[in-house]
This record gives sequence, C-alpha cells and structure tokens, in this order.
Amino acid sequence: QDQFVEYGGGLVQPGGSLRLSCEASGFILDYYAAGWFRQAPGKEREGVACISSSDTDDRTVLSDSAKGRFTVSKDKHSNTLHLEMTNLKPEDTGIYSCGAGAAVTDCSPAEFSYWGQGTQVTVSS
Repeated sequence: QDQFVEYGGGLVQPGGSLRLSCEASGFILDYYAAGWFRQAPGKEREGVACISSSDTDDRTVLSDSAKGRFTVSKDKHSNTLHLEMTNLKPEDTGIYSCGAGAAVTDCSPAEFSYWGQGTQVTVSS
C-alpha cells in the first residue's frame, strides 16, 4: 500500500530552522508531483511548497509566505521529499503533511491524491 511517513517537526523559536522529511513507500516518488501542505488550527489545509515530477519541467511552486525562506527538494535514491525551513515565524505553526499527485499548477491540495499523516511544527518563544 502506498504511504508517506513525515518526520522532523518540533518546537522551535521564531527565527529558527527545521528540516522536514517525508519518506515514500510503495511507489516511486520521482514519478509524481509532490508537495508540503500546512493545516493550522481552525483553518483549511493550504499548499506551502510543491515540486513537479522529474519527467516534466522540474518546477517548484511556493506560497508567498514561503518564498525566500523555504526550499522543497526530493531525493531520488532515498525516495524522500524534504522541506528546508528557515527564519520560522509563529504563523508557520501547523501540521505539515506531504502529498503526491499527477501534476502541479498552483500547489493546491485539490491537485493531490496521496497523503501522509503529518508532523507538527510549532514556532513559539
């Protein structure tokens, strides 16, 4: 069965950094579009950073708040999606999940079909 396992979240102070990882099993991640999504308490899940499959144009799509601070990447050999997060802010707090789908246009959750359970990121002093 296809699945994701996310890890790397935790409690950090504003201005700190985290590296999230999402290990995929049961399918080859490199063949899919993939991304990271955040769900804050009381809010809908929203796209943070997405990346196209390797057989397309290798695009990344970042939310406005993520630009300049977050970097999404994937490792073919380990079948893992990563999110490097720097200069974290309290509004970055939420459950971060990874997803996979056929293609990325605007990094919206509706574009993705396969999901992990998420890892908690809390940014607080």
